[in-house]
Amino acid sequence: MTCDAAADLIEPVAAGELAADAELSAHLAVCPACAQSLEEARQIDGLLRARPAPSAPSQFTSRVVARLHRATWRREQIIDAVFNTLMIAAALTVAAGLWIALQRSGLSLVSRDALDIFSSGMLTAAQKVAPALPLYAGATGLIVVALGLWWWASDSAAL
Repeated sequence: MTCDAAADLIEPVAAGELAADAELSAHLAVCPACAQSLEEARQIDGLLRARPAPSAPSQFTSRVVARLHRATWRREQIIDAVFNTLMIAAALTVAAGLWIALQRSGLSLVSRDALDIFSSGMLTAAQKVAPALPLYAGATGLIVVALGLWWWASDSAAL
C-alpha cells in the first residue's frame, strides 16, 4: 500500500467509521509518517468529541425554512414573469406578421368582405343563443368558482 492510499483511509479509521484492514495495518507498521498521521487524527477526533456541541439559536429551523420558501417563491416569480413576457412578445410578433402579410398580399380587402359575412352570421347566431345566455353565464360562474377553489386548495397544500 502507498502512503497516498493510506492517507485516504486515515481519517475514517481515526473516527472509528472504518476498521483498519491487514494491508493498512502492515503499512502503518513500516511507515512512521502514516502512523504519526493516524495518531494525530485520533487525537483531533478525541478533542472534537470531548468538546460540547453548541446549540442552534432559537427558531433557527423555522427561519431557514422561511428563507428557503422566499427564495423559491422569488425564483418562481421571476421565471413566470419572463415566460409571460416571452409569450406576449410571441403573440404580438405573430399578430404583426399576419397583419403585414394581409396588407402586402391584398387579402385585407377580401378579409373585410369575409368579416362582413361572418359578422352577419354571428348576429344571427347571437339572436338564436340569446335565450340561453343566463344558462351559459351560470355555467361560466360555476367553472370560475371551481377553478378558484382548486387554485386555493393547491396553493394552501403547497404551504
